[in-house]
Amino acid sequence: QVFSSTHPFLLPVPLPPPHTTYLPAMFVSLMLVFPATGEFLSKSWKGGISATHPYYHSTADLHQQFKAVEQDCGGMMTMSTESQGGVDIDVVKLAKPGAKPKNKFMMLFGEHARELISPESALHFVKSICGKTEVDPGTVLDRSEFMIVTNGNPKSRAKVEGGDYCLRVNERGVDLNRNWDEHFEGGNPDYVGDTNPGPSAFSESETQIFKRLAEQYRPTSFLTIHSGTRGMYMPYAFDMDHLAPRKQKSMLQMLTKLDEEYCQCPFGAAGREVGYSCPGTCLDYVYDKLNTDYAFAFEIYYGEDDGELKERFQEKIHGGSFLQLRDSLAHDEMRPVFEDQQSDFIQLAASEESEAMSRYECFSLFNPDTEEKFNHTVTTWSTAYVHLADMIAADLQ
Repeated sequence: QVFSSTHPFLLPVPLPPPHTTYLPAMFVSLMLVFPATGEFLSKSWKGGISATHPYYHSTADLHQQFKAVEQDCGGMMTMSTESQGGVDIDVVKLAKPGAKPKNKFMMLFGEHARELISPESALHFVKSICGKTEVDPGTVLDRSEFMIVTNGNPKSRAKVEGGDYCLRVNERGVDLNRNWDEHFEGGNPDYVGDTNPGPSAFSESETQIFKRLAEQYRPTSFLTIHSGTRGMYMPYAFDMDHLAPRKQKSMLQMLTKLDEEYCQCPFGAAGREVGYSCPGTCLDYVYDKLNTDYAFAFEIYYGEDDGELKERFQEKIHGGSFLQLRDSLAHDEMRPVFEDQQSDFIQLAASEESEAMSRYECFSLFNPDTEEKFNHTVTTWSTAYVHLADMIAADLQ
């Protein structure tokens, strides 16, 4: 009943009475309702996401949208396409002519295909920097420049746009956020599932592109954007014991402020917050191997009621645990809060719940399913990205 109220285009299919032997009657019943159901399925698969949720963009539309913004950004934006092994990934650079910013900010959107909202927030953020939205970028380009991977898993995203809303991995079945050479654990040819790390580190065309871009750019700060819950994380993800040694206090202070203003959600060291280890992530690789001092992972949308998590999280923060959280992040009292919602950024494995979800349930869990929620999400997080860049730049002074 609840699902039908939010998705009225889905119609129930009547079943025949128990133990009936009148199969022709069953077929008649199905035929009576099939035209309406078939109309939706036709829209979902043939018309794609733009037919059922027209405020989303297809991969081709995203490319064209970014190209259009490039032409009207006052010379502050350039766009290129990086190619490897038949994969083409768009990269946007934002910089103010004549400025000499200390902060070189790399942002990675869309590693997981089903998280459609991630590249959508990239588009809104780029438009905001170019003065095309209600978000005020202020003077962010005076002290920061940006290199943005706009849509990191384009081939699988195209399948999601066609209705395969639960698809997380790339075309070869590899989780791109397990394929980085940082405590990599893979090489098992029999491994299947949403978190398959692949046969070897950087075995995938997509992650090879990410690696090349990061090594060439040498960012001072890094942010990867996901959905499936709401959380704000810093290194490390590879285990539950190690904490980021460089800029630990600075990063935690930034997350504390951003969390209060934009998220009211779990934040801190990624592995410790969610209670399990996750090797092979971009977060840890860029921080460790490239010596990027400020590295973060944000999860920006959760499609179910998180009121209880908010309430319990605030009770812990304001009830005396915050000093312990701030000083050491070793806060076992918080663990039950974080266990309520599994992080998609550092998902351990495909859970029974996720495997049982229909593709429509997947869409609504990972992505806003109304235009109002969509606009609120991209506006809120574009503002947060600007705020984070300003805080990093200030810390670099």
